[in-house]
This record gives sequence, C-alpha cells and structure tokens, in this order.
Amino acid sequence: MKTVKKLYYGAAYYDEYLPYDRLTTDMELMKKAGISLIRIAESTWSTWEPKDGVFDFTHLHRVLRASKDAGIDVIVGTPTYAVPPWLARKYPDLLAVTHDGPQLYGHRQNMDLTHPGYLLHAQRIIRRLMEEVQPYPHIIGFQIDNETKPYDTCGPRVQQMFTEYLKKQYPDIDAFNQQYGLNYWSNRVQDWADMPDIRGTINGSLAAEFEQFQRNLVTKFFRWQAEIIREYLRPSQFITHNFDFSWRGYSYGYQPDVNQYDAAQYLDIAGSDIYHPGEDHLTGAEIAFGGDLTRSLKRDNYLILETQAQGNHGWLAYPGQLRLQAFSHLASGADCVEYWHWHSIHNAIESYWKGILSHNLKENATYRECMTIGADFKRLSDDLIHLKKRNRIAMIMSNRSNTAFRYFPAGTIDDQNTIVRWLYDAFYRMNLEMDLISDTQTDQTVLADYDLILLPSVYSMTKSLTVQLDQYVKNGGHLLAAMRSAFADEHLKIYADDQPYGLTGCFGMTYDQFTLPGGTSLQSDAVPFAKKPVLSDWMELLIPADENTETLVRYDHPYWKEYAAVTHHAYGNGSAAYLGCFFDADSLEAVLRTLMERFGIAVPKEHFPLIRKEGVNQNGAAVTYFFNYSGAPVNYTVPYDGTELTKHVTFHAQDTVRLEAWDFHILRS
Repeated sequence: MKTVKKLYYGAAYYDEYLPYDRLTTDMELMKKAGISLIRIAESTWSTWEPKDGVFDFTHLHRVLRASKDAGIDVIVGTPTYAVPPWLARKYPDLLAVTHDGPQLYGHRQNMDLTHPGYLLHAQRIIRRLMEEVQPYPHIIGFQIDNETKPYDTCGPRVQQMFTEYLKKQYPDIDAFNQQYGLNYWSNRVQDWADMPDIRGTINGSLAAEFEQFQRNLVTKFFRWQAEIIREYLRPSQFITHNFDFSWRGYSYGYQPDVNQYDAAQYLDIAGSDIYHPGEDHLTGAEIAFGGDLTRSLKRDNYLILETQAQGNHGWLAYPGQLRLQAFSHLASGADCVEYWHWHSIHNAIESYWKGILSHNLKENATYRECMTIGADFKRLSDDLIHLKKRNRIAMIMSNRSNTAFRYFPAGTIDDQNTIVRWLYDAFYRMNLEMDLISDTQTDQTVLADYDLILLPSVYSMTKSLTVQLDQYVKNGGHLLAAMRSAFADEHLKIYADDQPYGLTGCFGMTYDQFTLPGGTSLQSDAVPFAKKPVLSDWMELLIPADENTETLVRYDHPYWKEYAAVTHHAYGNGSAAYLGCFFDADSLEAVLRTLMERFGIAVPKEHFPLIRKEGVNQNGAAVTYFFNYSGAPVNYTVPYDGTELTKHVTFHAQDTVRLEAWDFHILRS
C-alpha cells in the first residue's frame, strides 16, 4: 500500500483565480506558515484548453516551478469535473439530462460522464496534463476528478445502457418482471423495446436499481481515469480522490450517489472533503464520522484534501479551534490536512467561502494559527503519522438502504443518514470508536474483527448477509439493529417472511405491525431514563419469541404497552439487540449504556464534550488524544505514564489534568 512519507499540511491553490500576480508572495507566506503541500489544477480545463485543441499551461508551470523552488510538494488534480463552454457547444447533448430535465451550462458537474465526446476530450486533456508535469519531481500524487458523482444522468443513451444492463442480469424477461413486481399498475414489460423512461417509474425497486446502475457508472469512471494516469505514474506517486458526503449545509452522512468502497479500489490512498459547523456548534462529530468512513474505505490511513479554514458564513473558528480541528483529523487516522483553500475568491459563487487568507490577501488571525499547526505537524510528524486504529465496533453502510428511505420513508425520515448519525453520534459522545464497513464487502473474515456490529436501519439486506450475521452472533459476536433492518432484499422487494428477515431467531423476536408513535413514550425497569423518552416517526410492535428474550424497554401507552420497544437476546455464543423505534438522543444513550453491559463492552468514563481517541503510531507507541469540544475547561485522567507531545510535559498514570476551552492534549506512551 502506498503512503505519504510525512504529515502534510496544505491548501488548494489557484493562481488562475487571483486578481493580480502574487505567486512569489504566496509561496513565501506558505513557507512561513508551514504549508508543505498544495493541490492544484482540478478546476482549470477552460484555462488550459481555451479552444478545442489549443493548449496553454502557463499557470500550471508557473505554480509548479514556484512550489518546487519553495520546497512545497504538490498534488495535481485532473480537470474533468468542470467542462469548458466550447465543449458544451461542440456536443449539444453532452450536458446531462436529469430527472429535472436538460442541464444548462454554467454550474460545474453538469455533464453526462458517459458521453463519448466528453470522454474523448477528457482523455486528451488528462494525457496532455500528465505529459506536462513529468519534469517535476515534487509532485507526490494525482487526484482523480473532484467529488465525482453521476450527476443524475439519465438521458436516452444512458437509459439504453441501463436496459442492456438489465438484459444481461435477466435473460428471461419474465424473471425481470417478477423480481421488480411490474405487474403492479400494469407496468409489466413484455419486450425490452418497450422499456419506459426510467424517470417516470413509480416502482421504487426499479428506480433503486437505476440508481445502483448510476453508481456503477462512477466506479467505471474511476477505473477509466486511473488506468490512464497509471501509464505515466512514477513508483513513488499515488492516485487519490476527494470523496464527499451527504450534505445538510455541511458534511453529514454517507454519500448516496457513489459506492465509495467500490470506487476506492482504483485509488492508492483514499481522500475526502469534510466540512462541519463551527464556533459554538463545533462538536467534532462530522470530523470523526467522515474520518472513520474514509479510513474504512481501504482500511488504511487517508488524506483530508479539503476542509475549512475560515469557510462558510458562521464557520469562523474561535481562537484554538483551527488547531483542535486539524489534530482531530489526525486522531481518526489522517496523514494530511488541506484547506479549501489558500485565498478567498473575489468573484463567482464561492466568493464568501473564505480561505486561509481573507479578501485583502494579507496575514490574519487564521493564518497566524495555521503557523502553529504547520510547525507542530513538522515537529510531530514521526510520532503522529500513520496512526493505526484497532476498533472493536463496526457499523454497516448500505447504499441501497439509503436509496430505500427516499422511496419508502419512515414517517418524515426520508434519509437513512438520519439513523446512521443518530446511532453514530451517540457512540461518539460515549467515546466508543468504530469503523464503517460496506454491506457489499462484508463476510465472516471482516465481521470476526469486531465485538459489535451495528445495523443503522439497513432496510435492504441480501439473504447472504443475513446468514453471515446470524453466524457471526452464534460465533460469539454481538449485533445491534435499529428498526426496519433486514426488511427487503437487494432490490427493495419486501421479504414475504417474518421480520426482521432471516434474523428472528437471532434477535429472539418478530413484529408484523408498525405505526406512528403519537404520544407514546418508553418505560423500563432495566434502563435508568433521566427524563421521559420522546418518540417520533416510527415504532414497531415487537413480540418476543419466549422468556429467553429480554424485553429491555416497553412502550408507555395504554394500547401498545404489551409490546416490546427494545429487546436483547442471548444467541449461540453471542447476543443480539433490537431498537424498534426512533427516540431522543439522551434516551438512546441510556439504552446503549445498558446494552453495552449486556454485550460486555466497557464504556469509557470520558463523555462529550471530552472526546478521547486512540491508536498506535508507526513506532508501536500508544497515542491517545483528548479533545475539549466546549468553551469551558474540563478534566481528564491520564491513562498511562507518558509524554504530552504538544507541550513537552511528562504525565503519570491517574494524574488529573485540566484541559482548557477548545484545547487538546496528545499523550504518547
């Protein structure tokens, strides 16, 4: 596996965007701040090829020469995510036709990435770029495209490709109709020539299969670009990509439009872009979730290719928060932290998404805090690079389940990421770290690495995975599922069997009815709720199989009180628990603490806003990070004799140490 050789601290840099020539000044300021890496070029196709076949790489060479002289390494991005206007004019059908109709030129990522003309010209610019950069030894790697997705391309050619894709899967068209239930509302297709426009379908299973097909287009696009780049790659250089996440004004959950685990096969090092709330709303949860996901893509260290310096409106870091954020990425296993971007832009849509430097392009408070981070990254690189995590908990991620929630919501919850983050954030606050693994790449070998597997409403589940999970619990593992897990197959066709499908024996319960909670609450003799639990959106009326299934929590309701809300069941050498409803975060933590006792998993005494993250560094030493995500001091207990790396202080086991507001400590054994 390729890795970087040192901790990198950097920023995206766009000489093309600057209002005047200040390249020399910028390089000097970067060196002073400890910037050791810049990412360039991913947004510059129309600058490099202003006319069809006419190339001008002036800006590219200027930056590469200047960065080489300054001793700053470079990642070069291929510029294929934003097409030039002449290319859109040359091929009127190059812009994607989506569910909302034909795209218009102007915004980025508006093309059909299967279009032959697009691929022809994209290959030409990639090859010209790779030829141009060969003389520069300080280029350490290449970024494929930028936050790539299928952009909902579903024009006539793509739909014909989808039909061919289905024909290969279903040589017997009757089997196709049966699998997708197309007898409903007379949707049956008797001849492939009759396949209707997918944009009109009312069949969630067929729509979900088209979305899977679109995700496959992205994976093929990654493979295509990687194969071109590898023809030019030096042995020391790597290929990466900046995966992004679902978006709720910031990076929120698993990206529904890409199978990132499949796409990451064609990368040497995974990368991602993580943005998050700031100031009083900074919790570190998005940094942790995004980091855990990116690390899990290849089960290795990764690169943060974009995160915020000043960022969006309301994200300006309080003093100390920028340092807290940067080292939080390292604590999840990042080997690089890069900002988008170096300078604030003076025009266009991202003018108020501010970089390290403000619009006057001078040193500021953010820059001065960057200087301290850059110096510490350089000084502590040997201790902090390549942090290895050995988590005993894993959450299963599922693209198809995410799709299912859009077509079949749980009350008002139309995004599975709501459940993902409901569970993940509770574990985060309790300082129980985890990996995020794929439902398509999970077998007994993978499952056996963990003491506890989480199913965050994994609605779509293959029969094979249910068998694997059942055996995992029999072998001594523990399983915790949220409502609606194992409800439908991989095509979102609901199983005509007892729910949860294939796992009723494992969970020791079943259900056949569900409803809105209304005024329902929860009651329990086993769980010490601090306040009355508040339910919303979804509740299943769980029926324990027998007295061997523990009803941990019941519904508090005059008519539903006979049903279980949360169950726990010893099964084989392990056990399984099921959450049958959606309820408030504090009550969830209370339930989880009780379940962790049943599972034999120790819950750390530290709790949010004190966050503890652990790993082993490349030298075999234990490294423990303590972060204070609050504006008030907190105390923690030192776990072992060791050195605090940022302040050069020796601590002893069981010492009580004060951590100031928005501060952090790094202990090395």
